Amino acid sequence: MKALTLKAPGGLENITVSNIADPGKPGKGEIRVAIKASSLNFHDLLVAGGQSPTADGRILLSDGAGIVEEVGEGVETFNVGDHVVSTFFPLWSAGKPVPAVGGFAHTPGDGIDGMACEYVVRAQGAFTRAPAGWSHAESATITTSGLTAWRALITDGNLKAGETVLVQGTGGVSIAALQIAKAMGAKVIATSSSDEKLARVKQLGADETINYRTTPDWGDKVLELTNGFGVDHVVEVGGPATLNESLKSVKVGGHIAQIGILSGNEAAVPVVTLLSKQVHLKGLIVASRQDQSDFVRALEVMGQKPVIDRIFKYEELSKAFAWQQSGAHFGKICIEW
Repeated sequence: MKALTLKAPGGLENITVSNIADPGKPGKGEIRVAIKASSLNFHDLLVAGGQSPTADGRILLSDGAGIVEEVGEGVETFNVGDHVVSTFFPLWSAGKPVPAVGGFAHTPGDGIDGMACEYVVRAQGAFTRAPAGWSHAESATITTSGLTAWRALITDGNLKAGETVLVQGTGGVSIAALQIAKAMGAKVIATSSSDEKLARVKQLGADETINYRTTPDWGDKVLELTNGFGVDHVVEVGGPATLNESLKSVKVGGHIAQIGILSGNEAAVPVVTLLSKQVHLKGLIVASRQDQSDFVRALEVMGQKPVIDRIFKYEELSKAFAWQQSGAHFGKICIEW
């Protein structure tokens, strides 16, 4: 079968379309899935670029959606022909994070081979069903960015109608968070460096927008827009360059979901502000399989499809990553065979 593999030490020029052995028939508790689509995430870019080193010859990409071709002995969760989508942490079934998710040792496309291949054989817990009526590309957006937004606002944030959410930028997590927040009856303030993109998030339902390039102290603008109170939730994807403004933006007793490290890994946190505002600042990476199943059910009720910027062919994966690096995309970048 064909697979997209990475030659160490990484770099987009080291992504290769390889012919590798077919994974064969599923064993006990396993399913065989024909992968039809994947989507790109910042974590995938770090692995592909070599910033997050992985094994030589690693099959890339954490997200994968496809069709169950065969089920092994004892499999009761799925049937042949089911449309399914992969999980980011296959060993985290439910509840609070477990030791196995303390790193990426079991994450597809990083610690284990990923979904950029024609077929996989995995334990049934490595997948959930996909939303009914969704294309494979649409379903592939769920695993990482969509589920992260769901956990930030619903599982951890306990978002309620009438609350206000701040989202940063127009990547996959932020757009998913915007859609979830609006479906839940919340108000949304969105930031971007592009007025064109801000106009598009307005069309998606954002109540207020801020261009952080022309308004570098955007936390003050957030306070102005909220009558000095601040927002209930911040979906924080920027990291060191944005965290202080996020702390300024959040209300007393508010919630910041620290998700991204787009601007680096280390931040100088104003502890006095953290204390005086009594902020709930929580780091998170994706969520459990149960959370994903809950999210899928919610998506079917919400009736909102993900925003897909472009769909590339798997053979164009390097080109797709380059487009991701450019920052020109709006929403998710997907890959199809």
